[in-house]
Amino acid sequence: MSALAGPLSSSIGKKAVMAVTGVVLFGFVVGHLLGNLQIFIPDHGAKLNAYAEFLHHNVGPLWIARLILLGAVFLHIGTAVALWLDNRAARPIPYGHKAWRKASYSSRTMMVSGPIIALFVLYHLSHLTWGATHPSFQPLDVYHNVVAGFSSTPAALAYIAAMLLLGSHLAHGLWSMCQTVGLNHPRYTPWLRALSVLVGWGLALGNISIPLAVMAGVIRS
Repeated sequence: MSALAGPLSSSIGKKAVMAVTGVVLFGFVVGHLLGNLQIFIPDHGAKLNAYAEFLHHNVGPLWIARLILLGAVFLHIGTAVALWLDNRAARPIPYGHKAWRKASYSSRTMMVSGPIIALFVLYHLSHLTWGATHPSFQPLDVYHNVVAGFSSTPAALAYIAAMLLLGSHLAHGLWSMCQTVGLNHPRYTPWLRALSVLVGWGLALGNISIPLAVMAGVIRS
């Protein structure tokens, strides 16, 4: 913990921790989506279920990855809250009028979208990983669990809504990460900002495509 005390004592250090943990979480989102998109392979879930079994049988690496992710989540949330508190302390009297000239909607709602996404992750785990909130959960039969789970319209809509928030969160988070590491030259800043939005929303839409395909009957049992 003492090793973290130095970086977390300054605003720059906190932003650096946010950037590093953001990279870890971003990598997970990309990997998770690539694995899940195997559901579109026309083999009735054979590849997707084989992927799940591969992860299940490699318990050591799987738990190492889980612990790294869990640590990244707690550090990301903790430093986000700390930065928010620092900003409030720096201006104890709020602005009388806010004119959002440069701040995007995504940037203004980061402290709202973040906690909602975190709560959704817990529901998502209980739904498709633990099976606690799934109507007919079958261990390691990911294809069945996804199709049966998203056949419920409320569950599918909740997932879609959460992915829309994730897209918004990533669109600003990726751009903020670029700024933290110094990638903000006037020549390529507009391109980086646009790329952040494109990647963030692209990942969100990739995830959304799965419940939509189930609801449309493209993916079925």
